[in-house]
Amino acid sequence: MKSSRGMVIGEVAAMYGLAPHVLRHWEQMGLLTPARAAGGRRVYGPADVTRIALVLLAKDAGLTLDQARHLFAEVADKRARSALYRRHGHLLRSRIAAAQESLAIVEHAAACDAEDITVCPRLREKVAARLPAGLRHDAAAWPTL
Repeated sequence: MKSSRGMVIGEVAAMYGLAPHVLRHWEQMGLLTPARAAGGRRVYGPADVTRIALVLLAKDAGLTLDQARHLFAEVADKRARSALYRRHGHLLRSRIAAAQESLAIVEHAAACDAEDITVCPRLREKVAARLPAGLRHDAAAWPTL
């Protein structure tokens, strides 16, 4: 890192595989506050580079940029920030559970001995559970698809 003079937007963006306009947008949203050199050119230091990594981690976790802003909020916002992240944690746990269920179905389908997967009793049970309540019926009684 070129710490003696900092780094310009193109260098920092390239480090993360981002377009420079992304960093400008994050600055407009209040997520970044790079120093300015003579002529108004942005200069990114170690704290800015670390903050970019934190924003990317928040995005990886499924947070919006507005939600990620709460990571940088003052201590006075701790309750609101905590509540937001508890809600998001619940959402992530729900998504993980759904993804695990989907993975189980896919793994079963890959290993299923049924010549025609649509006659697999386990798959039929899963499909029956997804039918609207008034249309659910015994999966074994289905016609061949």
